[in-house]
Amino acid sequence: QVAAAPPSMAAPPDPQFVLRGTQSAVHALHFWGGAQEQGHQLLLSGSLSGLVHIWSLQTRRAIATLDGHGGQCVIWLQTLPQGQQLLSQGRDLLCLWDLAEGRNAVVDSVGLESVGFCRGSILARGQQRWMLAVPGGGSDEIQILEMPSKTSVCTLKPEADAKPGMPMCLELWQTDSSPRPCLLAGYEDGSVALWDVSERKVCSRIACHTEPVMGLDFDSQKARGVSGSAEKALAVWSLDEQQALQVRGKHELTNPGISDVKIRPDRKILATAGWDHRVRVFHWRTLKPLAVLAFHSAVVHCVAFAADGLLAAGSRDHRISIWSLYPRS
Repeated sequence: QVAAAPPSMAAPPDPQFVLRGTQSAVHALHFWGGAQEQGHQLLLSGSLSGLVHIWSLQTRRAIATLDGHGGQCVIWLQTLPQGQQLLSQGRDLLCLWDLAEGRNAVVDSVGLESVGFCRGSILARGQQRWMLAVPGGGSDEIQILEMPSKTSVCTLKPEADAKPGMPMCLELWQTDSSPRPCLLAGYEDGSVALWDVSERKVCSRIACHTEPVMGLDFDSQKARGVSGSAEKALAVWSLDEQQALQVRGKHELTNPGISDVKIRPDRKILATAGWDHRVRVFHWRTLKPLAVLAFHSAVVHCVAFAADGLLAAGSRDHRISIWSLYPRS
């Protein structure tokens, strides 16, 4: 029984195509822009069974399977700025893969002391170096590493009187005007905090949700972010020039539970992965609902946008749906 779409919304489209073959729930997706297979980009998926699949969007088949997580769920995938390397995060291990010329080999790894589901984040620091944020050893800690040397930069631990619980999602970024890295972290108590990594201090913390923050994304050009949680609302917040976060508004959802939220690279639209099996698409500036993508038959765990605007969604139903919506103008 699917409720009729409101009059303002056209009937939802069908996926452009569907990728099958993970044989396991899909928990992570990432478009690999640097790798062109006959001019077509590739899609990476991470599954509950611990495998990473590399998909050709041309043949719609997996062209390689990476097995480095010993059966532990893969929750985050990120290709590195220099192109031919991949980070994959399992429950207790982060693997660095060399994907050049089909080598597909683990060349390094970082043991994780956390057993949560908090995805890592990276920030390029020049051609060959990058900064990595991952959940830390203490349940409320975040560890910052310099990569690929794996040198510990610092551990970010909340102030003594703050009890935010575990970090649930992380986003490293820096402004064009300042070399100082910042970190946005969503926490178990529903708060979002902005850390100054160099100073190891929280610049600002806001209560966004009454439930753990499951996903967040940040538009550094508009200094505006969005987060989703187990509750029935998206929170939109902004960052002023004094590094203070402010809640801008809540957008009520039809059903509770957001696993992931992503802003498209052109900052026009936003997609959410829902516990209600739906992918919802919103206009980013106004948060007007644009589409409800009802294809999956179980929780949608992750969404990802390609540079050209293609949208992928991964679900507990073992399928990955690929959508072409609102073409980039």
